[in-house]
Amino acid sequence: MKNNKAIIIGLVIVGIAVAAFWASSGNDTQKSVVNELLGGEKVVVYKSPTCGCCEAYSSYLKSEGITVDVQNVADLNVIKERFNIPLNLQSCHTMEVGGYVVEGHVPLEVVEKLLAEKPQIQGVALPGMPSGSPGMPGLKTAPFAIYTLGGAEGEIYMTI
Repeated sequence: MKNNKAIIIGLVIVGIAVAAFWASSGNDTQKSVVNELLGGEKVVVYKSPTCGCCEAYSSYLKSEGITVDVQNVADLNVIKERFNIPLNLQSCHTMEVGGYVVEGHVPLEVVEKLLAEKPQIQGVALPGMPSGSPGMPGLKTAPFAIYTLGGAEGEIYMTI
């Protein structure tokens, strides 16, 4: 009976080790893809100095191996106007990445698709501050509709 218990404990430990290895190797793959698409280029996140969720979004990017230059801006309306982001597509922060504008709490997989496909648009936006999006607390309650900026403005680029 004691041998069976030792075998079960050993198998559980091996299972945990294998799961940890798979989880960490997935992160390394994600990081190398992101860095390859960016070509070592940093991203710039424009945010209010007091915005906690914007800081959380920046941390999300950093955790994926992206170099982030956080720019605290007193009046974000200036940034929104500079990049011609319509009011209905605005969020709490704006990012410049690889020649594109990314508005809001856009998941990294959308940014990867944008950088890989290089569509003829200015960028993408996830309006508002949806629950469960990167940097936002809570559970995801509905699919995220990511919209185009510039070109075919306001069309859905991707839903996740």
